[in-house]
Amino acid sequence: MNKVMVFGSFDLFHKGHEDYFRQAKSFGDYLIAVVSRNENLKRFKGQEPMYSEEERLNSVSENKYVNRARLGHKGDILQVIIDEKPDIICLGYDQKIDEEELETELKKRNLKPKIVRLEAYKPEIYKSSKLKKTNLSR
Repeated sequence: MNKVMVFGSFDLFHKGHEDYFRQAKSFGDYLIAVVSRNENLKRFKGQEPMYSEEERLNSVSENKYVNRARLGHKGDILQVIIDEKPDIICLGYDQKIDEEELETELKKRNLKPKIVRLEAYKPEIYKSSKLKKTNLSR
């Protein structure tokens, strides 16, 4: 069984997120979606979430492509990868993570998942920052 892992805040769930899950699931049998903790969302994006981490987790859990949704780690954001040991990590097209840096950090922890950057799905429409401005979803 190939375990695939994705990450995101999923603050305003939309069709772009659905496509992100669809693309990721095509790489394996079991998809784990990691939902950012409120404090990490504030730390990395500099903003408060619209929805609580529990609400975001519930929304992601209901998606047909996701086998399991879980909250990320509060301290070491890589701990969830250590815990789950995915075979493949799929990154969103706009996630500000350098694949080589991530690979290096994971190798230090004796992990060697394949890292894949996924394609955008209609980013001119389905981008959370744009949708938040217009209050549209799905």
